[in-house]
Amino acid sequence: MTSPGIPIRIESYKHDRSFHRSWDKTLLLHLSDAVLIGGNDNVRVTESDGREWRTREPAICTFGRGQWFNTIAMIRTDGIYYYCNIGSPFSLRNDLLTYIDYDLDVKVYPDMTYTILDKEEFALHSRRMQYPQDVVDMVYKGVQEVVTWIQERRGPFHPGFVERWYERYLHLKN
Repeated sequence: MTSPGIPIRIESYKHDRSFHRSWDKTLLLHLSDAVLIGGNDNVRVTESDGREWRTREPAICTFGRGQWFNTIAMIRTDGIYYYCNIGSPFSLRNDLLTYIDYDLDVKVYPDMTYTILDKEEFALHSRRMQYPQDVVDMVYKGVQEVVTWIQERRGPFHPGFVERWYERYLHLKN
């Protein structure tokens, strides 16, 4: 049974099931019927082309059950930046979390302004991999849900959320 304090591996795939990216170790901070929250710092990331790199700042990752997005809140000296991956709901088996990355991303700045990224990549992959219409609809719904959450300061965008979970991460990692 996966429980807080256990390291998990995160892997994302593309619609055609090809490997996209992995994060070696994320410390599980919270797991419930609603959400999985993890924390990491200086974690090894492996890209589909085999290239590896390490993250440069601590991050709090949030995966909501049934949601078509996940968030990575990066804690930097000038504030919290978010990278929101639009993707399928996650699956957790043993200590491996997986999801399908559907190209679109929402980058959120400390002042809560945001930019939607990779629209061209989504259009290209949608044609190339023949995303079914229901998947396309869920992807757009996921983008809208992220934007609504940002505007309403819900979930990981709520003031104090990231700081609270980062404190928990620091406590559990020792």
